[in-house]
Amino acid sequence: MSTQSTLPSGQIVFDPRGTVTSETVALAPRIETLSGARIGVLDNSKWNASKLLRATIARLQLESPPSAVTQYTKESFSRVASAALLDRIAAENDVVITAIGD
Repeated sequence: MSTQSTLPSGQIVFDPRGTVTSETVALAPRIETLSGARIGVLDNSKWNASKLLRATIARLQLESPPSAVTQYTKESFSRVASAALLDRIAAENDVVITAIGD
């Protein structure tokens, strides 16, 4: 919501900054180790994200082997993932890794 002021000349000036409100959301608890964890990989469908995620998972498999790695892909990088996809990812994994590949 913008606020407005009237100058002595009669001109109206709007302050576009408004007020931002947000709700505090607790972070998910951290797991002790990635070894043996079920890891979900959410690809935003951009080429560089896929490359980064593949390299990250390859490194994790060497250093802290997970019990499972499940790949997911958003329909479009320009849209948020569907609630159904996010619910599925949360139910099937202990940890989720995603990347932006710009």
